[in-house]
Amino acid sequence: MVARWWRRPLLGLAVGALATASTLALVPNASATVDAASTLGAAAAQSGRYFGAAVAAGKLGDTQYTTILNREFGSITAENEMKWDSTEPSRNNFTFGNGDRIANHARAQGKLLRGHTLVWHGQLPGWVSSIRDANTLRGVMNNHITQVAGHYRGQIHSWDVVNEAFADGNSGQLRSSVFRDVLGTGFIEEAFRTARAADPGAKLCYNDYNIEDWNAAKTQGVYRMVRDFKARGVPIDCVGLQSHFGNGGAPSNFQTTLSSLAALGVDVQLTELDISQAAPNAYANTVRACLNVPRCKGITTWGVRDSDSWRGNDNPLLFDRSGNKKQAYDAVLTVLNGTPTGSPIQVGVNYRLVAQQSGKAAEIAGSSTAAGAVLQQWSSTSGLNQQFDFLDSGSGYYRIRARHSGLVLQVASSSTGAVVSQQPDTNATAQQWQVTDHGNGVVGLVNRQSGLALDVWEASTADGARISQWTANGNANQRFQLQRL
Repeated sequence: MVARWWRRPLLGLAVGALATASTLALVPNASATVDAASTLGAAAAQSGRYFGAAVAAGKLGDTQYTTILNREFGSITAENEMKWDSTEPSRNNFTFGNGDRIANHARAQGKLLRGHTLVWHGQLPGWVSSIRDANTLRGVMNNHITQVAGHYRGQIHSWDVVNEAFADGNSGQLRSSVFRDVLGTGFIEEAFRTARAADPGAKLCYNDYNIEDWNAAKTQGVYRMVRDFKARGVPIDCVGLQSHFGNGGAPSNFQTTLSSLAALGVDVQLTELDISQAAPNAYANTVRACLNVPRCKGITTWGVRDSDSWRGNDNPLLFDRSGNKKQAYDAVLTVLNGTPTGSPIQVGVNYRLVAQQSGKAAEIAGSSTAAGAVLQQWSSTSGLNQQFDFLDSGSGYYRIRARHSGLVLQVASSSTGAVVSQQPDTNATAQQWQVTDHGNGVVGLVNRQSGLALDVWEASTADGARISQWTANGNANQRFQLQRL
């Protein structure tokens, strides 16, 4: 059948740099241990993740399309072929031809298969949306889930069991739909329980758009639902964040959203990623946010080439209309391979910061673990208070974390000479530092809030000289050698 496109509203597309939650475990830099992979799927697999694409059955005869798909992607999602209007156009009349074509292609190519979607108010046949009797609709919904999930039992990595059930806006509640209106809010739980019985081996996901901003009411509504489900033993394994972004990319707190959901005991997946005009930095930051959250298990772009996208006029994918790799592709591959673009800093690596002018190491005074302990220089030792790692805040900014305390470096104010001390990580701008690469592992560090540089006071060479901030001048007392530990 001809695929029909359901155009989701792109409401509240936030822009900005990605922030990093303070409590997450960082993924080690892949390039330190393995050769760089040359495809998206292989690069993602290095950290135990998948990188996939949504696929249309009707395009599997397109040689260019399948060449890119087979080479680059480790996972396949059916774009429309497993939705209700395709699989059960009339009651109890199940048609799996196009869905099977996609499933067979995935199996033949050794790729994971995501199922999309079992219960959704969109692309729903009229015979379902017109039901007003609760017992009838409950039976129809459960039968549909049982038949479709049962047909693909053992073949699906993750099912989007319920799709887009929450309302846009500030309510944080479920949207009006035939399922909510006739069955009440309990239909989601019932759908998940039915799906678990139909295919016990598949991961069961709730999937939605505009839930990437941690402060959004819609995001908080999904968070409360997942927390409740986990507390009561409702079988939910993952949350899919569609990640349809404007040209600024993800919201600044996107990684907070990922890590907060993951902390509930579910995986998170970026299920329909596309970014208007495919800005390389926006793509790189989005992918990096996933890599920084251990339970972010995979990324799927919604389509292969720009010509395949439901947002075709936005050119939002990693391959252009001729099948060529775009700059965003290179940026994503670089991040997946573990080397942040445009910076000598490697996230997840411990460093000693040695002042070039004095040859002495930055350290937390007295090996204190208390908030407020100041930064100074001292002769290099093996002490943990002289060891730091970097947390990526996006847009070229990092937080510098003291290994022995877990606290991050923060300036006291925006004034020249203001002290630098360790404080709990809030990802405030006073804790964010931009890296200037002077070559050969030597960097300058400029605070985002103040615009002033990390500086050894009065270019001192003495043990105990404080390290504060001063107008950036590039002098040797503002340059620090990164000594990887």
